[in-house]
Amino acid sequence: MNGKEGFAVWITGIPASGKSAITRELVARMNSQGLSAAVLESDVLRTILTPEPTFSSKERDHFYLQMALFGAMLARQSIPVIFDATANRRAYRDHARTLIPCFVEVFVSCTVDICRERDPKGIYAAAARGAASNVPGMQAVYEPPLNPEVTVDCREAPLINAEKIFTQIMALRYI
Repeated sequence: MNGKEGFAVWITGIPASGKSAITRELVARMNSQGLSAAVLESDVLRTILTPEPTFSSKERDHFYLQMALFGAMLARQSIPVIFDATANRRAYRDHARTLIPCFVEVFVSCTVDICRERDPKGIYAAAARGAASNVPGMQAVYEPPLNPEVTVDCREAPLINAEKIFTQIMALRYI
């Protein structure tokens, strides 16, 4: 370890806004500079922490607390962390910010209509059928960041959005 604490980037936005595509491009951009990051992707972590998720408010409170703690633990080991997670309440992301001093919040701005058209996981279709009752941005509240370090437009290419994020990370001198 080099003694320098790692940093975290939390990429947030409603489901199907493009968070995962942007994360993949950001990881590739970092790799091109000889950097690697731990990606904490909510769908993957949920299979471990809540194998039969209900997506209730109580469960989400617990899940995002654990996710933030994992990220903080990695950052303390000088490992850059990328959170690829909706985290529909500001409190979840704000808590992570209190645990990780070098923190970048990225808001993927996207309308529900665009996300509904994309719907790669069928979340919005399930909500329309009544099979999903707690979708952030629809039945569950989604609180966008008040002062994100970076805001990107979901209509831009993920590569362009990743470059904006990488530029901000460099401007903050986290790398």
